[in-house]
Amino acid sequence: MNDWHSWAAVVVFAATYVLIISEKIHRVAAALGGAALMLAVGATDDRSAFFSEHSGVDWNVIFLLLGMMIIVGVLRKTGVFEYLAIWSVKRARGRPFRVMAMLVVITGLASALLDNVTTVLLVAPVTLLVCERLRLPAAPFLIAEVLASNIGGMATLVGDPPNIIIASRGELSFNAFLVHLAPLSALLIAVLVLMCRFMFAKYFVYDEARAAEVMALEEREAIRDHRLLAQGLFVLVAVVVGFVLHPVLHYAPSVVALLGAGLLIAVSSVETSDALSEVEWPTLAFFGGLFIMIGGLIETGVISEISSTLADVIGDNELGGSMLLLAASGVLSGVVDNIPYVATMAPITADLVESLGGGGNHVMWWALAIGADLGGNATAIGASANVVVLGIAERNGQPITFWQFTKYGLLVTAVTLAVSAGYVWLRYF
Repeated sequence: MNDWHSWAAVVVFAATYVLIISEKIHRVAAALGGAALMLAVGATDDRSAFFSEHSGVDWNVIFLLLGMMIIVGVLRKTGVFEYLAIWSVKRARGRPFRVMAMLVVITGLASALLDNVTTVLLVAPVTLLVCERLRLPAAPFLIAEVLASNIGGMATLVGDPPNIIIASRGELSFNAFLVHLAPLSALLIAVLVLMCRFMFAKYFVYDEARAAEVMALEEREAIRDHRLLAQGLFVLVAVVVGFVLHPVLHYAPSVVALLGAGLLIAVSSVETSDALSEVEWPTLAFFGGLFIMIGGLIETGVISEISSTLADVIGDNELGGSMLLLAASGVLSGVVDNIPYVATMAPITADLVESLGGGGNHVMWWALAIGADLGGNATAIGASANVVVLGIAERNGQPITFWQFTKYGLLVTAVTLAVSAGYVWLRYF
């Protein structure tokens, strides 16, 4: 970091992070302002910011979000989320903790098949309606779900974007992720449910009258447009199949989501303007600013220097190196988005694996994946799903502050990383 651009990039990123944490100004304004300063000080430029696959805006994430927001927005008009809310409350007999446990498990399982961002886009509207019916604060439920989405997404190759990068660099199969990470993911979901029982205990206020009202409702009556529902579900299922068949079809998730959104608008009676009005535009703008800021750190060599230093410290100590990589990935992925972190760390991990004489299923790859996926839970901007849920909550009048999320996220991250360290030690050493 001898070049002044590197120090300028660090100062801009740190100052922007402080503004986001302090919430003195809106996080979107902070991110866009930080991105503008990165460009102004020369830490990055227009070609790197807008066209570089390595250090620019990740358009795959942006357009995946855009496509899925449109699909979810159209489905919301059918009443299907009200149906699911009433159904889930009735199955849980109106008991708040049972509702949360059910939603956490469903989110974790769905995140293993879909990516975690898509999952929270689908589950969040149901959660808001459930909480409205039971007169419960939505924030604890939404926070628990986003934590579950990042844990569940760890289980498969397609569950979390960093896994796709790791699989490509390490030549790892879909089944390899299932064998090595799915058991840990299932264990950590159970740990999360147990932690939720204590972390959010004061919010589990059972309102017998409200529960009785919901139990008396007929969920089928919530459906307002059966034709649109059939069209929306058909497109959603087709999109999910497209996600799962990514290794065969070779269509990026963003392409699948955009094709689905375009098809749904074309075949349904929903006006294009109405569909676009459901998009969380501030969230997309926040991602754009965040990607440009992190790109500035990449372009100036800050992230690669951190990663290289980590590699030097590890040396040829396989056990110590695995634990250090797990912990460091957890910490760094809570500060910078885990996608660019993994993109930078993957080639360094490949060199480590080669120097240690390991094959494709080497423990280093799993330590990187576990740390990056779980570390995303540490702060409100550590993973894409976190940012999306904060945007949804704000738009629905249930804002979640940076610290409100982070105080739970840090605790869950610390516990899950500790459990994961034990898992890595027992399984591989």
